Amino acid sequence: MDRPLLNRRLAEFGTTIFAEMSALAVRTGSLNLGQGFPDADGPEEVREAAVRALRDGRGNQYPPGPGIPELRAAVAAHQERFYGHLGLSYDPDTEVLVTAGATEAIAASLLALLEPGDEVIALEPYYDSYAACIAMAGGQRVPVTLRPHPESGSYRLDLDELRDAITDKTRLILLNTPHNPTGTVLTHEELSAVARLAVERDLLVVTDEVYEHLVFEGEHLPLASFPGMRERTVTISSAGKTFSFTGWKVGWITAPAELVAAVRSAKQFLTYVSAGPFQYAVAEALALPDSYFTGLRDDLRTKRDVLAAGLTDAGFQVFRPTGTYFITTDIRPLGETDGFAFCRALPERAGVVAIPNAVFYDHKDEGAPFVRFAFCKSIEVLQEAAGRLKALASG
Repeated sequence: MDRPLLNRRLAEFGTTIFAEMSALAVRTGSLNLGQGFPDADGPEEVREAAVRALRDGRGNQYPPGPGIPELRAAVAAHQERFYGHLGLSYDPDTEVLVTAGATEAIAASLLALLEPGDEVIALEPYYDSYAACIAMAGGQRVPVTLRPHPESGSYRLDLDELRDAITDKTRLILLNTPHNPTGTVLTHEELSAVARLAVERDLLVVTDEVYEHLVFEGEHLPLASFPGMRERTVTISSAGKTFSFTGWKVGWITAPAELVAAVRSAKQFLTYVSAGPFQYAVAEALALPDSYFTGLRDDLRTKRDVLAAGLTDAGFQVFRPTGTYFITTDIRPLGETDGFAFCRALPERAGVVAIPNAVFYDHKDEGAPFVRFAFCKSIEVLQEAAGRLKALASG
């Protein structure tokens, strides 16, 4: 057969760097601080809820297409509980849709809301599935680059660059806050500017807010809570990051009924339904007391500080994140400039795996000297990694 077996728009993405680096971690016996999955499972009571659902026969067959009523009600209650003071509330029957993780929610949203040739603005660096999903939907991605602020050391959005990126072909802004991989949390000023532009240019916005509870300084503000935004925003979150069950793949969207209906029309031809018994467990997880969410945040803040100190001692320039569970570093103080080469050599040099940030960029040169580490691991693992990385400082 002469024709290629992979759609040319997807062929450019190839095998993800996460699979490559995780395989390298196994092959070399290295500590895997590359892929963002915790090394311990979430709350015991939530696991027991999943076991009860399995034993009781709940969800073992096809659950309802929009998600089980219990989970949709729990998602709506969760929004009211944490963001009701900002004016956000959703009807669980018409404004909530359960998905196979946030990744499917992003794919279904873009497939539903884009026509071929529509431009999508995404904040660069961005999670690699964004580019693939935009391509599958026939859209054209338009990156707006986040860059480290020289004084604060955190990544910031250039609002002028964002404004200039919008054209008559722009259909949608794909936003991620708290932001992976940089760890930045968009400020009230930045979000207000995005909202004003979206309203002024009549744009839709899809927001990936899966790290909503992993904010260490300041607060997470859902874009849908800003004036004029509820009716044009699809908000995405999931259980994986908040409850440390990344393998369950339970996500959801909240949006006005007409947007939910559109996304569901695409979603039904992707997975149809998924994770039946786990939906019951996640419904219970969302009702955990405030102490769970604050404890998760405080625990990860401590882990962030342990790894940040170790990376600094090893000679990296560290951009301390205000959210997520990733730290971005600059390898140039170590005399390195190529993040891909550095990460592929790091397991042999120090027994640690990381991810080159350039994989998250269209403008590869912008991301070339930056490397991401995950700190959603035990304190002991992070301390061991810090000790191994000290070998870099000594040459």
